[in-house]
Amino acid sequence: MKKTDLTKGNVLRVLTALALPIMGGSLLQFAYNLVDMLWVGRLGTDAVASIGSSSFFIGLGYSINAMVVIGAGIKVAHAVGKKNEYETKAYMNASLVLNGLLGLLYAVLLLFAGKSFISFLQLGNVEVEQNAYLYLAYSAPMLFFAFFNLLFTRLLGSFGNNKEAFKISAIGIIMNIILDPILIYTFKMGVLGAAVATLIANVTMFFLFLYKGRSILFFDKTIGIEYEKVVEIMKLGFPMSFQRILFTFVNIILARMIAIFGSDALAAQKIGLQIESVTYMVIGGLNGAVASFTGQNFGAKKYERIHEGYATAIKIGGAYALATTMIFLIIPGSIVKLFIHEVTTIEIASSYLRIIAFSQIFSALEMITNGLFTGIGIPKVSAKISILFTVLRIPMALLFIQLFEINGIWWSITLSSLLKGVVAYLYYKLKVQKQYRCDAVDEKVFKGYNA
Repeated sequence: MKKTDLTKGNVLRVLTALALPIMGGSLLQFAYNLVDMLWVGRLGTDAVASIGSSSFFIGLGYSINAMVVIGAGIKVAHAVGKKNEYETKAYMNASLVLNGLLGLLYAVLLLFAGKSFISFLQLGNVEVEQNAYLYLAYSAPMLFFAFFNLLFTRLLGSFGNNKEAFKISAIGIIMNIILDPILIYTFKMGVLGAAVATLIANVTMFFLFLYKGRSILFFDKTIGIEYEKVVEIMKLGFPMSFQRILFTFVNIILARMIAIFGSDALAAQKIGLQIESVTYMVIGGLNGAVASFTGQNFGAKKYERIHEGYATAIKIGGAYALATTMIFLIIPGSIVKLFIHEVTTIEIASSYLRIIAFSQIFSALEMITNGLFTGIGIPKVSAKISILFTVLRIPMALLFIQLFEINGIWWSITLSSLLKGVVAYLYYKLKVQKQYRCDAVDEKVFKGYNA
């Protein structure tokens, strides 16, 4: 499996080559989410609400996993940029062991504490609660393999090889799409069929990664585990991981508020989130591309090239986010009707899309800027900004509910996203960009941002 040098060549072409496989993977994931929601939606609002409720705790697992994925991605990209083979292997060893431990522990936690997690949401519907827990229990072993699949994807990105990760992800997602209707309807497994399909797909992807990436994705016994490397990965990844964990907890609290308005409201949010993910097909690709691109160029001390790459990504992301904004404002109801037929759910989900539309450009700005912060090794900046304004959603939601009922929750999400995007960009312009004026800048100036 080849390694790609991201410190040379036309910036737009390099970024495009990096982003397209990630975008392709996101497009396939989006297609799967659409198909999955179509099949589950046919089971009714309660089925959608069950999966939506359990998805908060599955997302919590991914947030914890981000500590390893982000930390390892930064350190491996820097080592590759410096062409330091020993450091590259040492950081990969540390990330593989740490990732395995976290995946195992979280899977066990979901199995034994899953019922308590679902009960916390106070759904007020026994059938929804039972199905939500069963879906969560079946997802526990899936997460162990998903943790590694995410790490493998990020490590390949650090080597500048996103194409292989895309191919493997494509196989997993297509397999999921095929298995969903078979398990849900042919074998009459209902909601559980969706969980089992995802488990099978992730196990398949895991072994494909090991086979295809055997020249890179392996534990080097000659180096072993260096404790300081484990600590470095955790320190770098913890801020962003904590940010995502907090983000998930905030969403869980918001879900408890949404549950007050019934299972229709929970289902509407789940559908709205799936539709909104169309934005992240491109923006998520740009985030990953900027992080990998910046990581290698930072290791090679090519700071002007970093700035050029960021500016290019912002232009592409901004144009795409503007397009999704217009779609969500103009035809939200037509999109929602593809997934559900209950009138109340359609109305709530349509309102969600109209309100969240105003945050799309700012969310794109935040994600792309976070990719740069991650690449140069200052994820604490992104974490601090996100933590502040994500937590702010709760008091804003409590206030806005009094004025706009459930739409008040959607407005709290939109306003916090707007603030995060603006503040992240201002920090870049006022603090970081000054250091990009020439390639002769001492990299020590960046290290101060980790304080």
